[in-house]
Amino acid sequence: MHGAGNDYIYINCLDGTFGGDDSSVLEDISLMGKISERLSHRHFGVGADGIILILPSDEADFRMRMFNADGSEGRMCGNATRCIGKYVFDNHFTDKKEITLETASGVKYLTLHTGTDGLVDSVTVDMGSPVFEPDNIPVVVTDGCDASHVALSSGGNDFVLTAVSMGNPHGVIFVDEITDELVHGIGRELEVHPIWPDRANIEFARMIGDNVIEMRVWERGSGETMACGTGACATAVAAMLTGRTSQREVTVRLLGGDLLIRWDGESGHVFMTGGATTVFEGEVALQFRQ
Repeated sequence: MHGAGNDYIYINCLDGTFGGDDSSVLEDISLMGKISERLSHRHFGVGADGIILILPSDEADFRMRMFNADGSEGRMCGNATRCIGKYVFDNHFTDKKEITLETASGVKYLTLHTGTDGLVDSVTVDMGSPVFEPDNIPVVVTDGCDASHVALSSGGNDFVLTAVSMGNPHGVIFVDEITDELVHGIGRELEVHPIWPDRANIEFARMIGDNVIEMRVWERGSGETMACGTGACATAVAAMLTGRTSQREVTVRLLGGDLLIRWDGESGHVFMTGGATTVFEGEVALQFRQ
């Protein structure tokens, strides 16, 4: 499935097992990482930005776990939450259009929108409140510095970024032009810059008028992806926080499509609305050398 081109392999683990295997497979982090690497490879596997496990939950309607293409476990993916909403509704695991989803970054609230065919075509996700406290992002800043203006150098260039967490760490950099050199060169370097204790997603953004933002992202653990839901939220919040837009609702234009992001002034929560698309379904046999 994909959300705005951000594609993951979604694995139904609602019976508490991985493909009918013993449930202990799900608890083997190293093995799950290897499975994600194998399946995500775009030449030798299925091809994806990672894998998403759809699981039962004790505190919400459903639970998700995600593993990036490099095998590392992630905490949250906004595009994946929308696809999970579509999966569980379209496949009759729920008949509710408002559901809760447990993630490693807390419970998210999803509102499902159906088309004329009765299937989910878009989802609004309450992404919660953005986090700006450096220790909670986490990001290392100079004493007294604001996380909204973090100065750093990379590749012989100086940058000012806005650090924000949307359940995972982001560094948003506004530029006049977004180039491959920035995304694939600087983005790769900044993901692992020493200011990030746990690496970070790096967004390069450009304002197009007052309510449209163009954005490309270098995702932690996956490289450049067609879209990043949490990154779109972080970018919209950064634009509002730094006075680059006077709007509380903006469209973020990504390589894979547009996302509508609203930062509610009353609740402080960020709401993301976008599509969710099923590409294909199937089974895959996994074999690993001992």
